[in-house]
Amino acid sequence: MIGAPADLAGLARILLSSQCKSVAFLTGAGVSVASGIPDFRSPGGMYDSLRPELITATPIQQQMMKDDPTYVVEKNMFLQNSFPYLEVRRPFILGTQQKKWKPTIAHRFMELLHTKTGKLTRAYTQNIDGLTEACENIPPEKIVAVHGTICKVSCEVCGTKVESFDDFCDEVRVNIKDIYKVDPEAPDESKPIRCKSCGRAAVKPTTVLFGSSLPQEFFERATEDLPSVDVLIVAGTSLMV
Repeated sequence: MIGAPADLAGLARILLSSQCKSVAFLTGAGVSVASGIPDFRSPGGMYDSLRPELITATPIQQQMMKDDPTYVVEKNMFLQNSFPYLEVRRPFILGTQQKKWKPTIAHRFMELLHTKTGKLTRAYTQNIDGLTEACENIPPEKIVAVHGTICKVSCEVCGTKVESFDDFCDEVRVNIKDIYKVDPEAPDESKPIRCKSCGRAAVKPTTVLFGSSLPQEFFERATEDLPSVDVLIVAGTSLMV
Protein backbone atom coordinates (compact mmCIF):
# COMPACT_ATOMS: atom_id res chain seq x y z
CA MET A 1 0.00 0.00 0.00
CA ILE A 2 1.28 3.48 -0.90
CA GLY A 3 2.12 5.77 2.02
CA ALA A 4 -0.12 8.67 3.03
CA PRO A 5 0.42 11.96 1.12
CA ALA A 6 0.99 15.28 2.89
CA ASP A 7 -2.02 17.04 1.34
CA LEU A 8 -4.89 16.67 -1.15
CA ALA A 9 -2.69 17.71 -4.06
CA GLY A 10 -0.34 14.90 -3.15
CA LEU A 11 -3.24 12.47 -3.00
CA ALA A 12 -4.39 13.56 -6.46
CA ARG A 13 -0.92 12.96 -7.86
CA ILE A 14 -0.84 9.48 -6.34
CA LEU A 15 -4.28 8.57 -7.68
CA LEU A 16 -3.33 9.64 -11.18
CA SER A 17 0.11 8.02 -11.11
CA SER A 18 0.97 4.73 -12.77
CA GLN A 19 2.09 3.53 -9.33
CA CYS A 20 -1.54 3.47 -8.19
CA LYS A 21 -3.67 0.81 -9.82
CA SER A 22 -6.23 -0.04 -7.12
CA VAL A 23 -8.20 2.23 -4.75
CA ALA A 24 -10.71 1.35 -2.05
CA PHE A 25 -12.87 3.66 0.05
CA LEU A 26 -14.37 3.28 3.51
CA THR A 27 -16.98 5.96 4.06
CA GLY A 28 -19.14 6.94 7.00
CA ALA A 29 -21.92 9.37 7.92
CA GLY A 30 -19.75 12.43 7.37
CA VAL A 31 -19.84 12.03 3.58
CA SER A 32 -23.65 12.19 3.58
CA VAL A 33 -24.23 15.09 5.98
CA ALA A 34 -23.97 17.62 3.13
CA SER A 35 -27.03 15.95 1.55
CA GLY A 36 -29.08 17.00 4.58
CA ILE A 37 -29.02 13.69 6.47
CA PRO A 38 -27.98 14.24 10.12
CA ASP A 39 -25.52 11.72 11.48
CA PHE A 40 -26.22 9.75 14.66
CA ARG A 41 -24.01 11.61 17.12
CA SER A 42 -24.01 15.25 16.02
CA PRO A 43 -26.47 17.85 17.39
CA GLY A 44 -29.78 17.18 15.70
CA GLY A 45 -28.84 13.59 14.95
CA MET A 46 -30.89 10.57 15.98
CA TYR A 47 -29.30 10.11 19.39
CA ASP A 48 -29.55 13.79 20.28
CA SER A 49 -33.16 14.31 19.20
CA LEU A 50 -34.69 11.01 20.38
CA ARG A 51 -37.83 11.34 22.56
CA PRO A 52 -38.62 7.84 23.86
CA GLU A 53 -41.86 8.97 25.52
CA LEU A 54 -43.39 9.42 22.05
CA ILE A 55 -42.46 5.93 20.87
CA THR A 56 -44.86 2.98 21.07
CA ALA A 57 -43.11 0.94 23.76
CA THR A 58 -43.45 -0.25 27.34
CA PRO A 59 -42.25 2.05 30.14
CA ILE A 60 -39.24 -0.21 30.64
CA GLN A 61 -38.36 -0.07 26.93
CA GLN A 62 -38.79 3.71 26.89
CA GLN A 63 -36.43 4.03 29.86
CA MET A 64 -33.87 1.80 28.13
CA MET A 65 -33.95 4.06 25.06
CA LYS A 66 -33.70 7.15 27.26
CA ASP A 67 -30.63 5.76 28.99
CA ASP A 68 -29.09 4.54 25.73
CA PRO A 69 -30.62 5.68 22.40
CA THR A 70 -28.90 2.85 20.52
CA TYR A 71 -31.59 0.51 21.85
CA VAL A 72 -33.79 1.90 19.05
CA VAL A 73 -31.62 -0.08 16.62
CA GLU A 74 -30.79 -3.05 18.88
CA LYS A 75 -31.74 -6.55 17.73
CA ASN A 76 -33.35 -7.88 20.91
CA MET A 77 -35.42 -4.71 21.24
CA PHE A 78 -36.58 -5.02 17.62
CA LEU A 79 -37.56 -8.67 18.02
CA GLN A 80 -39.58 -7.78 21.13
CA ASN A 81 -41.07 -4.62 19.65
CA SER A 82 -40.52 -3.44 16.07
CA PHE A 83 -42.23 -0.07 16.58
CA PRO A 84 -39.26 1.90 18.01
CA TYR A 85 -37.16 1.15 14.93
CA LEU A 86 -39.96 1.75 12.43
CA GLU A 87 -41.34 4.90 14.10
CA VAL A 88 -37.93 6.54 14.40
CA ARG A 89 -36.94 5.47 10.88
CA ARG A 90 -40.31 6.33 9.27
CA PRO A 91 -39.27 9.71 7.77
CA PHE A 92 -35.95 8.26 6.61
CA ILE A 93 -37.63 5.28 4.92
CA LEU A 94 -40.26 7.42 3.17
CA GLY A 95 -37.76 10.17 2.34
CA THR A 96 -35.53 7.59 0.67
CA GLN A 97 -38.44 6.41 -1.46
CA GLN A 98 -39.08 10.04 -2.48
CA LYS A 99 -35.36 10.55 -3.29
CA LYS A 100 -35.28 13.42 -0.81
CA TRP A 101 -31.49 13.20 -0.46
CA LYS A 102 -28.95 13.22 -3.28
CA PRO A 103 -25.37 11.95 -3.50
CA THR A 104 -22.79 14.50 -2.34
CA ILE A 105 -19.52 15.55 -3.92
CA ALA A 106 -17.83 12.79 -1.90
CA HIS A 107 -20.03 10.16 -3.54
CA ARG A 108 -19.49 11.71 -6.94
CA PHE A 109 -15.72 11.68 -6.38
CA MET A 110 -15.80 7.90 -6.05
CA GLU A 111 -17.95 7.71 -9.16
CA LEU A 112 -15.57 10.01 -11.07
CA LEU A 113 -12.55 7.97 -10.01
CA HIS A 114 -14.20 4.88 -11.44
CA THR A 115 -15.35 6.41 -14.72
CA LYS A 116 -12.17 8.39 -15.40
CA THR A 117 -9.46 5.99 -14.20
CA GLY A 118 -11.05 2.56 -13.66
CA LYS A 119 -9.04 2.29 -10.44
CA LEU A 120 -11.97 1.91 -8.03
CA THR A 121 -11.73 -1.58 -6.57
CA ARG A 122 -14.42 -1.22 -3.92
CA ALA A 123 -16.50 1.37 -2.08
CA TYR A 124 -17.18 0.13 1.44
CA THR A 125 -19.83 2.30 3.05
CA GLN A 126 -20.98 2.28 6.65
CA ASN A 127 -23.95 4.38 5.60
CA ILE A 128 -27.42 2.92 5.24
CA ASP A 129 -28.75 5.82 3.17
CA GLY A 130 -28.25 4.28 -0.29
CA LEU A 131 -26.50 7.37 -1.68
CA THR A 132 -23.46 5.45 -2.90
CA GLU A 133 -25.82 3.07 -4.70
CA ALA A 134 -27.57 6.13 -6.19
CA CYS A 135 -24.42 6.93 -8.20
CA GLU A 136 -25.50 5.26 -11.44
CA ASN A 137 -21.98 4.90 -12.82
CA ILE A 138 -20.64 2.88 -9.90
CA PRO A 139 -21.40 -0.79 -10.67
CA PRO A 140 -23.32 -2.52 -7.85
CA GLU A 141 -20.58 -5.12 -7.46
CA LYS A 142 -18.16 -2.31 -6.54
CA ILE A 143 -20.25 -1.35 -3.48
CA VAL A 144 -20.32 -3.11 -0.12
CA ALA A 145 -22.94 -1.78 2.31
CA VAL A 146 -21.15 -2.66 5.55
CA HIS A 147 -24.15 -1.86 7.75
CA GLY A 148 -26.83 -2.81 5.24
CA THR A 149 -29.11 -0.37 3.46
CA ILE A 150 -32.46 1.32 3.95
CA CYS A 151 -33.36 0.58 0.31
CA LYS A 152 -33.72 -3.21 0.64
CA VAL A 153 -36.19 -4.97 2.92
CA SER A 154 -36.44 -8.40 4.50
CA CYS A 155 -37.72 -10.23 7.57
CA GLU A 156 -35.26 -10.09 10.46
CA VAL A 157 -36.45 -13.51 11.67
CA CYS A 158 -36.74 -15.74 8.62
CA GLY A 159 -34.82 -13.69 6.06
CA THR A 160 -37.59 -13.58 3.46
CA LYS A 161 -36.97 -10.66 1.09
CA VAL A 162 -39.58 -8.06 0.26
CA GLU A 163 -39.14 -7.60 -3.48
CA SER A 164 -40.74 -4.16 -3.73
CA PHE A 165 -39.35 -1.31 -1.62
CA ASP A 166 -42.32 0.79 -2.73
CA ASP A 167 -44.77 -1.79 -1.36
CA PHE A 168 -42.96 -1.75 1.99
CA CYS A 169 -43.08 2.05 2.04
CA ASP A 170 -46.83 1.90 1.44
CA GLU A 171 -47.12 -0.37 4.48
CA VAL A 172 -45.03 2.01 6.58
CA ARG A 173 -47.08 4.98 5.45
CA VAL A 174 -50.43 3.50 6.51
CA ASN A 175 -49.35 1.41 9.53
CA ILE A 176 -46.63 3.34 11.36
CA LYS A 177 -47.44 6.53 13.26
CA ASP A 178 -45.46 9.73 12.78
CA ILE A 179 -43.81 10.60 16.10
CA TYR A 180 -42.45 13.80 14.53
CA LYS A 181 -45.94 15.11 13.63
CA VAL A 182 -45.07 16.21 10.09
CA ASP A 183 -47.36 13.84 8.15
CA PRO A 184 -51.06 14.69 8.71
CA GLU A 185 -52.10 11.47 6.95
CA ALA A 186 -50.14 9.19 9.28
CA PRO A 187 -52.15 6.88 11.56
CA ASP A 188 -52.61 7.80 15.22
CA GLU A 189 -51.38 4.40 16.37
CA SER A 190 -48.88 1.97 14.90
CA LYS A 191 -49.89 -1.48 13.67
CA PRO A 192 -47.52 -4.41 13.03
CA ILE A 193 -46.07 -5.01 9.58
CA ARG A 194 -45.94 -8.80 9.39
CA CYS A 195 -43.82 -11.08 7.27
CA LYS A 196 -45.89 -12.86 4.65
CA SER A 197 -43.81 -16.03 5.16
CA CYS A 198 -43.43 -16.46 8.93
CA GLY A 199 -46.07 -14.05 10.22
CA ARG A 200 -43.70 -12.26 12.61
CA ALA A 201 -43.77 -8.48 12.96
CA ALA A 202 -40.14 -8.35 11.93
CA VAL A 203 -40.09 -6.78 8.46
CA LYS A 204 -37.58 -3.94 8.14
CA PRO A 205 -34.90 -2.47 5.89
CA THR A 206 -31.79 -4.64 5.79
CA THR A 207 -29.81 -2.34 8.08
CA VAL A 208 -27.58 -4.13 10.58
CA LEU A 209 -28.92 -3.92 14.12
CA PHE A 210 -26.71 -3.75 17.19
CA GLY A 211 -26.20 -7.35 18.26
CA SER A 212 -26.23 -8.66 14.68
CA SER A 213 -23.29 -9.71 12.53
CA LEU A 214 -22.07 -7.66 9.59
CA PRO A 215 -22.94 -9.06 6.15
CA GLN A 216 -20.80 -12.00 5.05
CA GLU A 217 -20.03 -10.09 1.86
CA PHE A 218 -18.06 -7.53 3.87
CA PHE A 219 -15.69 -10.14 5.30
CA GLU A 220 -15.27 -11.87 1.95
CA ARG A 221 -14.61 -8.69 0.00
CA ALA A 222 -12.32 -7.18 2.64
CA THR A 223 -10.22 -10.34 2.74
CA GLU A 224 -10.01 -10.26 -1.05
CA ASP A 225 -9.44 -6.53 -1.57
CA LEU A 226 -7.51 -4.93 1.25
CA PRO A 227 -4.21 -6.84 1.10
CA SER A 228 -3.67 -5.71 -2.48
CA VAL A 229 -5.12 -2.18 -2.80
CA ASP A 230 -2.59 0.59 -3.40
CA VAL A 231 -4.64 3.32 -1.69
CA LEU A 232 -7.31 3.09 1.01
CA ILE A 233 -9.24 6.32 1.59
CA VAL A 234 -11.19 6.56 4.86
CA ALA A 235 -13.68 9.46 4.85
CA GLY A 236 -16.49 10.68 7.07
CA THR A 237 -16.06 8.10 9.82
CA SER A 238 -14.38 7.94 13.21
CA LEU A 239 -14.34 4.13 12.88
CA MET A 240 -16.22 4.01 16.20
CA VAL A 241 -19.60 2.32 16.68
